[in-house]
Amino acid sequence: MRGGNLFPHALLKPIWNTGISLGGAVGRFILHRLLWVPPTLLAISIVAFSLISLPPGDFVDRYAAKVAAEGESMSAQEKEAMRQLYGLDRPLPVQYVDWVTKAVFKGDFGWSFNMERPVGDVIWERLGLTTVLALSTLFFTWVVAIPIGIYSAVRKYSFTDYSFTVIGFLGLALPNFLLALVLMYATFRFTGQSVGGLFSPEYVDAPWSLAKVGDLMQHLWIPVIVLGTAGTASIIRVIRANLLDELHRPYVLTARAKGLPETWLLTKYPVRHAMNPFVSSLNDIFVSIVSGETIVAIVLGLQTVGPMLFDALRGEDMFLAATLIMFLGILGMIGTLFSDLLLAWLDPRIRRQFEMGGAA
Repeated sequence: MRGGNLFPHALLKPIWNTGISLGGAVGRFILHRLLWVPPTLLAISIVAFSLISLPPGDFVDRYAAKVAAEGESMSAQEKEAMRQLYGLDRPLPVQYVDWVTKAVFKGDFGWSFNMERPVGDVIWERLGLTTVLALSTLFFTWVVAIPIGIYSAVRKYSFTDYSFTVIGFLGLALPNFLLALVLMYATFRFTGQSVGGLFSPEYVDAPWSLAKVGDLMQHLWIPVIVLGTAGTASIIRVIRANLLDELHRPYVLTARAKGLPETWLLTKYPVRHAMNPFVSSLNDIFVSIVSGETIVAIVLGLQTVGPMLFDALRGEDMFLAATLIMFLGILGMIGTLFSDLLLAWLDPRIRRQFEMGGAA
């Protein structure tokens, strides 16, 4: 009985120790990445603030030109008073230090010149809607692209494979904004409803409720399809090409010769290995969705970050633009961490490096 009691412990001890070592390695890896977050954000903020300030003139000059176009004019004293009001009369390093200090210690990201509101009040709802759109697009891309890529590789040179290839090339070649216009026209032509924007007019400024969420879901599908089309086509080609390479590896041929079930054989190793290049490219997928949706968002009238950043850069709304670029940098770091952890989960070779402490 004593030996029987020891047997499960002896059997589970290596698995338990492996889990502890892997968990410790992952923890060290995440901690190492988190320690790099502050200096990375500092570098991003310096570069963003400097680039925004490079064009000649400032917001006051832009505003004066707008006033002049309307048939009025601003005196030099009025311009100087406006610069003092917004703090634009100070040297650029002083403006930067003041902005960073308030952002870090007070959560104050400055004042939006164009919207005449605090930056924090302006961006939060837009960031939330942008996050919903980005995650929905990511989910749509994965659900559609991964099964099609696997099927095309397993049934290569079949009629279905050729059909998906043609659709993929069309998805890569067709501009997103053109697809948006086509879907908008088709929806209006056959249903008589306008699907521009993320909300119906009566819900744009309404407080959040179940009715507003339902209205958002009714409008969300067009931008998700438009933004996900090019990414889906690209992922299909990547997964298909990599899986075709893996299917001819010796370990796959040996497993098939031993009579292992085809579905289990595919999902156990070849599919997971074929996903590595796709997963490693996820580090910039959040940023690419946000930045790549700017033209589409302008065409569809979406209340997301892309058009806001475009208007801020065009109008030299420096604090709003710098804050949005900072958040894009944070999204990039989150995407990189997510990509590395997902790679470790998919690939036993990378997991082994975690267990050996290679990630630290």
